[in-house]
Amino acid sequence: MGSGAWTIEKRSTFRNESFSKEYVTVSETGCLSIIVLGASGDLAKKKTFPALFNLYRQGFLQSNEVHIFGYARTKISDDELRNRIRGYLIQGSGSSDKQLEEVTKFLQLIKYISGSYDSGEGFQLLDKEISGYEFSKNTVEGSSRRLFYLALPPSVYPSVCKMIKNNCMNKSDLGGWTRIVVEKPFGKDLGSAEQLSAQIGELFDEPQIYRIDHYLGKELVQNLLVLRFANRFFLPLWNRDNIANVQIVFREDFGTEGRGGYFDEYGIIRDIIQNHLLQVFCLVAMEKPVSLKPEHIRDEKVKVLQSVVPIKDEEVVLGQYKGYRDDPTVPDNSNTPTFATVVLRVHNERWEGVPFILKAGKALNSRKAEIRIQFKDVPGDIFKCQKQGRNEFVIRLQPLEAMYMKLTVKQPGLEMSTVQSELDLSYGQRYQGVTIPEAYERLILDTIRGDQQHFVRRDELKAAWEIFTPLLHRIDDGEVKPLTYQLGSRGPAEADQLLERAGYVQTHGYIWIPPTL
Repeated sequence: MGSGAWTIEKRSTFRNESFSKEYVTVSETGCLSIIVLGASGDLAKKKTFPALFNLYRQGFLQSNEVHIFGYARTKISDDELRNRIRGYLIQGSGSSDKQLEEVTKFLQLIKYISGSYDSGEGFQLLDKEISGYEFSKNTVEGSSRRLFYLALPPSVYPSVCKMIKNNCMNKSDLGGWTRIVVEKPFGKDLGSAEQLSAQIGELFDEPQIYRIDHYLGKELVQNLLVLRFANRFFLPLWNRDNIANVQIVFREDFGTEGRGGYFDEYGIIRDIIQNHLLQVFCLVAMEKPVSLKPEHIRDEKVKVLQSVVPIKDEEVVLGQYKGYRDDPTVPDNSNTPTFATVVLRVHNERWEGVPFILKAGKALNSRKAEIRIQFKDVPGDIFKCQKQGRNEFVIRLQPLEAMYMKLTVKQPGLEMSTVQSELDLSYGQRYQGVTIPEAYERLILDTIRGDQQHFVRRDELKAAWEIFTPLLHRIDDGEVKPLTYQLGSRGPAEADQLLERAGYVQTHGYIWIPPTL
């Protein structure tokens, strides 16, 4: 195979319950190092390492081609880190001997290095360990791939990126690469996000930076482009002539659960709406891209964000659940919202006049995330059935992934009476035995493959912050106050009143029941 740059070998088609596609891995003359910074933290233990394990278990990471390095300030041994991670990799109480063996083999791929995030000594040691692994695999210098996953607070991104740039890059360019993955929240407003982008942009080129938003890795979110642009019957309906309003909803039935101090720095808009829900909004509202190339898709997302008009104060309702300030880590005078309903208006030909209602809250009466597209009334309603509710297309992102269309049908029987029912695609029933990949699995795999389609580009991030920064500054300055609401409620009653003013018609008497197997 020669001693030049690493080469790609095409392996046999690999199929399993989660993925069905041909995949490629590097040959033995090139290797992949995955470095998890913040390896001892919650995010790494609960999300990053389990995602890497699932990729390993399914064959997307080969033990002879990949090595995983954990880096953090905590002074622990390799085995101590492995033991901390182990419990998060074994799902359920009935783990088989094979699963336990897979976990053990995976954990042996992990090596831990302790060091600070702002001095070169620790990163030089990290580079020495990575280089030693690459040398052991006979990798030509400059041909290896290094993926740095920053499972860290954004405040240390600049110093960590500087340390990586100065100490841990490939020493020459022989086909290898260095990429960094950064988590949200990426800044707290437009100014801080731009400053952070500039600091990281001085060190890395845009194709090297992967700003991860795990919502873009969710199965039903990934399905949005297919639904919109591969189905003829949606094409003529997806516009202001037929759609009355769109709701994008995130609800949790628990509060901050010990994260009050962290959450209070950001609030529900920064934590959920400005990133997760706004990304979903982009995919619902964007125009058809020229192709499925990542840049073409991200171009259209930026265009629709730039078409959003400034948010009006009368189209915002904020809430804070009763008892939120009882958390000792939350200030007694906190103005941070734990609930928000915000109406976005898009000034373009497709969506003029259609309200996009983004709603998120904690300590509510249910847990779910969904997109609810409500269609306009049928003109000339000869069945007098409008009071029963409008047609709706609902995409349930979590839990119990599903898509269903609410429509009016004849009630079975001798009478000509109508009732609301649904056409239902519930994933648990339709795709029995299929394991839906976790979002982090998909996105880490995309990073390794160099596919930036499901990652946020710098100009997209800027456009997103431009929408919400004026509102966030008014909240931070105490000019906009959250209303108090009870735990386990729907949120402030004023939020439902805002929905009604925006034109949403609530259906009474209909409840979607997930089908049973």
